[in-house]
Amino acid sequence: MNVEQMKVVLREILARTDLTPCIVGHRGVGKTAGIVQLCRETGRRYQPVRLGQMEVGDLVGIPYREKDVMYWSRPCWWPDDGAPDTLIHCDELNRAQQEDTLQAIFQFVEPPSEGNRRALHTHTLHPRHKVVVTINPPDGTYQVATLDRALIDRMVMLYVETDYQCWARYAAARDLDQGVRRFLAANTSLLASQGSPLEMDAEPTERGWEMVSILRRQCRFPRELEMEIYAGIIGKEAAIAFLRWCADHAARPVTAAEVLNHWDSVAEKLRAQRDDQQAVTMSDIVTTLTGNGALAPDQEENLVRYIDILPRDMRFGLVKSLLRIPPVALALSRDKYDGVVFDAIRAISAEAR
Repeated sequence: MNVEQMKVVLREILARTDLTPCIVGHRGVGKTAGIVQLCRETGRRYQPVRLGQMEVGDLVGIPYREKDVMYWSRPCWWPDDGAPDTLIHCDELNRAQQEDTLQAIFQFVEPPSEGNRRALHTHTLHPRHKVVVTINPPDGTYQVATLDRALIDRMVMLYVETDYQCWARYAAARDLDQGVRRFLAANTSLLASQGSPLEMDAEPTERGWEMVSILRRQCRFPRELEMEIYAGIIGKEAAIAFLRWCADHAARPVTAAEVLNHWDSVAEKLRAQRDDQQAVTMSDIVTTLTGNGALAPDQEENLVRYIDILPRDMRFGLVKSLLRIPPVALALSRDKYDGVVFDAIRAISAEAR
C-alpha cells in the first residue's frame, strides 16, 4: 500500500480498535510524515518515542522509594489520563540497541487484554491514547535487530511502498520545486529505490485470527486493501484462502439453519441480501419448518427477528406460508409478537374475507 492508503487503514484501526499497527517500509517512503499528517487531521497530539536512542530506564522510569514501597516515576513522554488524545509513535522499534530495551517495550506494544489498559511496567495508558510502531525491513540493508516472532504476532503489520502518484500529490500539496516534480514525472523509476521485498513471513496463529476477526467486525477497509492487511497478520497464503472463502460464501443465500441457530453471525448479511436471495432463504425456512415445526425458544425469537427485517410484501408472504404450519402459527400468534406480525396477520385475514 502507499502512504495515503496507510493513513486510511490507520485511521480505522486507531479509531475503532486497541490493536497496534506496525508500519514496515524503506527509509524515506513517508511512514513518519503520514503518521504526523494523520494526527493533524484527527486532532491527536503526536508523541514520538525513538527506541533506537532509549534504555530501559527511559521507558519504565526511574525508581524511587516512599517508606518501604518502591515506585517508578512516569517518563516525560507518557501521556497521563488528563492529556489530550495522543498517538504514541514507537519509532525504530527494531533499532533498539539493547536486548532488554526491546524486552521492556514488548508489553507496551501488545494490545491490552479485554477490560484492561495498555501498560508498561507499573504505568497504564488511558484507552483514548493509541500506539503505532514503525520499522525498517530486516533485509540486510539496515542495521536492525530481528524481531521476535511473538512480538510480530502481537501487531498488525502494514507494508508501505513507494508510489509515484501518491508522492506527486504530496509534492503538489507541499509546493515542492517544479523542476524536481517535472523531472520525476518523466522519470518515475528514479523516485526511490524499491529495495528488497518487505514481507516478514507472517503465519496464521490463534492470536492472528482473533485480530482479523476484530478488524472485520469493527473496521471498514477499502476492498482492495483487505488482502494486504490480513496477509500482514496471518500470512499471504492464509489471507488468500480466507478471502476466497468469504467471496464464495457471500453469494450464497443464508440458510434456514443459519437464521434459526446463528442469527448474530448472519443478521448483517440477511439485511443486505437481494430480493432473489431473500426468496431462497424464505423458501428454505418454510420447507424446514414444514418438516419439523417445533421451535426452541431462541429459534422462535430468531425467526421473528428475521420476519421483522423483511420488506412489508415479503413479510406478508412469509407469514402467510408460516401460518399454514400449526406449531409455527401458534408461536407467531402470541401477543408479544404483535408488533412484528400483526400487520401481516391482519392483511391475511382481510384477504380471506
